[in-house]
Amino acid sequence: MRIYTKTGDNGETSLLGGKRVKKSCIEMEVIGEIDELNASLGLLICELDPHFKETIQKLEIVQHQLFNIGSQLAAVQTDLITQIPQTTNQDVIMLEHWIDEMDKDLEVLTQFILPGGDRASAQSFLARAVCRRAERFLVGLMDHQELNICILQYINRLSDVLFTLGRFINMKNGNADVVWVKDIV
Repeated sequence: MRIYTKTGDNGETSLLGGKRVKKSCIEMEVIGEIDELNASLGLLICELDPHFKETIQKLEIVQHQLFNIGSQLAAVQTDLITQIPQTTNQDVIMLEHWIDEMDKDLEVLTQFILPGGDRASAQSFLARAVCRRAERFLVGLMDHQELNICILQYINRLSDVLFTLGRFINMKNGNADVVWVKDIV
């Protein structure tokens, strides 16, 4: 199978089921944001030291779930939606448990912090920002399409995971949170 099909050369692409849409339609915008988030997680995984094995495994599960979410979004206007693995409340709860696990080892947050520390934690904070942007686009799509609410909850919770993970990576690597100093300039 060739990677290029030339079917998108005029600015259109196909959703699952074959429906042709403009590459700039809101469905494709959201799918693209989820794809960028997934790529950002791939980079984060590459930045993590091997002693973060459990974290890497959890992030890989999230990557698979994001691919499922992209498929759900691509199938929302079709009968194929029932054949796609659905995001569930249990998936959201899994992320909440992960946050709670990391949070118990972290100091209580009393100030705003800046992204940074080391490359892996900074990448986690960057992935959080990409996740928040994907969430905003997803909310826009929900103004036009009825979607599984668990998708939005999952993306919202994932941004919390990535924020907490940035702090957790810093803590495990011996780096302090980078505290925002509001009157520095």
